[in-house]
Amino acid sequence: MTTSLPGGFTFAEDPAKAAPDARLIWRADLDPGTLAVTAVPAEARDPDAIDPATLAPWLTLVTGTDGREHAVLSDGLRHIRLDVVSGTLGDGPVILGYCLSGTVSAAPKILPLRRLIALAGERRFLSSLFPADPRVARWIEALRVHDALTEGASQREIAQVLYGAERVASDWHDGSDFLRSRVRRLAAEARRLAKGGYRFLMRGEG
Repeated sequence: MTTSLPGGFTFAEDPAKAAPDARLIWRADLDPGTLAVTAVPAEARDPDAIDPATLAPWLTLVTGTDGREHAVLSDGLRHIRLDVVSGTLGDGPVILGYCLSGTVSAAPKILPLRRLIALAGERRFLSSLFPADPRVARWIEALRVHDALTEGASQREIAQVLYGAERVASDWHDGSDFLRSRVRRLAAEARRLAKGGYRFLMRGEG
């Protein structure tokens, strides 16, 4: 389903799906690693050709209202985004042209391009090209805090779940106020992300 709502995705996913099964196609302005490509029909034996059928286990391909195709290659944890500015990925082998320009604009697309080339050649997502993001742990904490706040939990109850009842009993009222301040910051971040801040995480603004 196409959408222009402020959620940030070009195509909405079934909200009932578990996160590892969801295949969100984020707008290119929010996912700076999105590769704009052209797709020219090719012979399967051409060493430069990619047959989208061989990528079927990871490929989700949809067509926008403008007639252009938008794709994501994902295993549920990692993704590569493509916008097809001409041609199609639906009619057999193609040679992809990559629409890169400038220096600043091209920089965030170099690693996704390497990932795509590796996936096409190795038929798997190479872990070495998907380094762990140290911010993810905090985002997960913020998500858990948001869920707890939605259920009406107090900040002390949230701290007990995150850090353990024993630590809360000993540190909640200590002079530094460190633990309570940490939970307050997480609560503020959870609310900010829920109000739309999540849309900018891939741009490094989270």
